[in-house]
Amino acid sequence: MLLHCGKEDGGCWLRAATLDSVAELNELGLALLAEQSAVRCGGAGALQPLGELWRALDGAARRRAAACPYLLLDAGFGDPARWRPAPGASQVGDAATERYARYFTVPSATEVARLVFFYAWHLSRSQPVAARLLLGMAPASVASISRHTLRQIQELAEAHPEWLRPRWAARVQVWRELLLAAGSGEPLQLERARLRGLTLLAAEVRHASARCRPGADLSAALDLSVAAPYRQAERHAGV
Repeated sequence: MLLHCGKEDGGCWLRAATLDSVAELNELGLALLAEQSAVRCGGAGALQPLGELWRALDGAARRRAAACPYLLLDAGFGDPARWRPAPGASQVGDAATERYARYFTVPSATEVARLVFFYAWHLSRSQPVAARLLLGMAPASVASISRHTLRQIQELAEAHPEWLRPRWAARVQVWRELLLAAGSGEPLQLERARLRGLTLLAAEVRHASARCRPGADLSAALDLSVAAPYRQAERHAGV
């Protein structure tokens, strides 16, 4: 196991159901990536050459790829600015409309974006440590998202489906390793691919935490309950 249960308020915060929900969203994301790769328009960019690998995954292989202990999609969770209203903006996210290029152009992206936004909101409110660990959220993003009402998060999802994109959209090799490992079903290869992603996410979350508290010691900037599994992953990876 790459991740182990930690404690939040005296209980287990990384529940099996939480990881099940991440895997379900990952399956939807992988299906969306396969669908997007079949069309010429859109922002597939560096990942476009992986289209055949996405489309070649059968149901079992897609489930193996989806079982990563982190979300394979992102909506700018490491960028707190987009989750809080700018001065003079009528609603959250208004000022960010022109700054983010759309990655997904297929119609099904809207529903996946809505589910990702709602899950991020739910996790920020109910399991904030898990939100940082599984979604790569900056602490300020967790705080901002958790303050939204249900109606506000719905409006945000409807207004900004273009925020949705694959995690590490510029890292072709990371995705190639995961897709090949999922296709082969080889356990050690799968573990290495998932571990690489976990290590990358660790670096992003720790950087975001330190940035939120300039000059603070890293172990203080990032809660120990979040840092522990990341540091374990880094030791295994030799980072």
